[in-house]
Amino acid sequence: MPRALVVLKGGDWDDATVAAECVQRVRDEVGAVAALKRVDVVAALPKTRSGKVLRRTMREIADGGSPAVPGTIEDAAVLDALAGVLRS
Repeated sequence: MPRALVVLKGGDWDDATVAAECVQRVRDEVGAVAALKRVDVVAALPKTRSGKVLRRTMREIADGGSPAVPGTIEDAAVLDALAGVLRS
């Protein structure tokens, strides 16, 4: 099942409104075959010091695993904050 994690840059946005707009935009751009239904607004994504998003680490957390934290991570606290969101 596709899932989106959205980081907002600023402003006072309602999370439910942002999620609904993302789902609708994907449906308009990709088509009805896109089954995006789960959109979570998060504070940040885990990144390496060079700026790459740790997709595999997030996938392992979402699958119920406890991956090793890479030594190149910029802020390890971001993984702790995302764990609750990814496991739900």
